[in-house]
Amino acid sequence: MTNSTTYSVTVNGVTRELPSIQVGEMGRVPLVELLGDFEFTNAVADALVPLLPENAQVLLSVSTSSIPLAHAVSERKKLPYVIVRKKRRTYMRQPLIQEVPSMTLGVNETLWLDSRHATRLKGQQVVILTDVVVSGGTQEALAKLVERAGGTVCGYVSGFKQGDPRVAVQYLVELPKVL
Repeated sequence: MTNSTTYSVTVNGVTRELPSIQVGEMGRVPLVELLGDFEFTNAVADALVPLLPENAQVLLSVSTSSIPLAHAVSERKKLPYVIVRKKRRTYMRQPLIQEVPSMTLGVNETLWLDSRHATRLKGQQVVILTDVVVSGGTQEALAKLVERAGGTVCGYVSGFKQGDPRVAVQYLVELPKVL
């Protein structure tokens, strides 16, 4: 940690000063922002590839912050990826809907998986890939969507772990729960 407003983290030789943000009464936490940072996203993706289960056939992630990471890992492993939305889109047809018990930032969310994308999970070994895992609530909700779509979760992978997740996740860097 370099000062009270940032937290220093290095992945594959790329260092970032993560901003410290207030999260309710929980305190201040480091914020991982991969959106718009191709250098850091690529460093994290390169380091995550060896953590993926060998039998992985599809990556599943959630919008928005994990999208660039899912794309970068997908390119490296030549695996398709599916993104679950946090809002219903007008183009969605018969989406699978899954509630997330509680989100990190204290906001309950609903996840939406378009039925067209759900078919891509059927009969597949699916890795749930996220940028950060805290409680594991989002990962559990994603796993329920995989099961409902007819797929099997073969692993959980995240760039960063911050807390005590309820799922067995492979991760690169453990971040402090509070600063």
